[in-house]
Amino acid sequence: MTTSLNDRIAKLIRETGPIPVSVYMQLCLHDPRQGYYSQGEGLGRDFITAPEISQVFGELIGLWCAHEWRSIGAPDPFRLVELGPGRGVLMADVLRATRAISDFHDAADLTLVEASPALRRAQIDRLKPTELTHINTIEAIPDGPILLIANEFLDCLPVRQFIRDTEQWRERVVGLSDANELVFGLSDTVPALDNTPDNAQQFEMRPSLVAIVDALAQRFANHPGRALFIDYGPADAAPDDTLRAYRNGAQISPLETPGDADLTSDVDFADLKRIALAQGLEIHGPIAQGDFLLALGAAQRAEALIRANPKEAEATADAVHRLVDSASMGVRFQAIAISSPNLPPPAGF
Repeated sequence: MTTSLNDRIAKLIRETGPIPVSVYMQLCLHDPRQGYYSQGEGLGRDFITAPEISQVFGELIGLWCAHEWRSIGAPDPFRLVELGPGRGVLMADVLRATRAISDFHDAADLTLVEASPALRRAQIDRLKPTELTHINTIEAIPDGPILLIANEFLDCLPVRQFIRDTEQWRERVVGLSDANELVFGLSDTVPALDNTPDNAQQFEMRPSLVAIVDALAQRFANHPGRALFIDYGPADAAPDDTLRAYRNGAQISPLETPGDADLTSDVDFADLKRIALAQGLEIHGPIAQGDFLLALGAAQRAEALIRANPKEAEATADAVHRLVDSASMGVRFQAIAISSPNLPPPAGF
């Protein structure tokens, strides 16, 4: 009988002691055998992303990529990269929207950063006959000019959580109860922390943001490029306790079904901006997703789709409204562009 991921995590805790929330997230999402993304079965069941809500999202991102390709000098060849492509829906729309821009397609070497074998198969199937390269990490992207897009990628990277205990910070950990069930607790030791938020009782930190920006900075030191990140989180404040789990469209406890639920937490865009500026990179944003998409022509594209298929007018309008409306995804999600120095401002910002 196969040992569940829950039992494997419990065994690890018994042997080594409570583990940080970041380690728990890494195991739940990216364990090679039983991690959520390794299996790839929950995408579309547990949550739905912007490209799956409306084709307008991916089409606008595609045209943004073509525009920014010219902004960086129309290099041939260049790397068109997506981080965490899921089932390939966004990239399929990007490629379809730019099909008529033959020089862009001819110059693009499509590279997908995806570790999951199951999702790699889904991407190849959806994007065929386009040739593509799969790699495991952003550091492995081959040299050369680059345009990189990442939608709802940063939110699933492991996050550390800290809570003020009297006058000291403690890290939130996952341990075992007397009944041998997974429970949250606090570390015995006081972690060494920099840049803690003022007057906060708890906050989250995503260490992998540094590694991502470092990889971009090293590349941009030698090649022109631009990266677009779209995700949810506050534009100018550190998230506090935003760790959530979703299964079958409902929110559940993050400890309930390890490996069988999507774990996510808000992105600290202010921290991402601070890290990138410290590396000497150009930053535009973060701005609200709704403002970004409307600036790219979301309303006009929706009108064109409605004229082409009036029977789907209500569904088309509702889907685009969901992407841009302040009461839905329009403000909850942010867009930020990180670029090599001395480029013109990117479209939409």
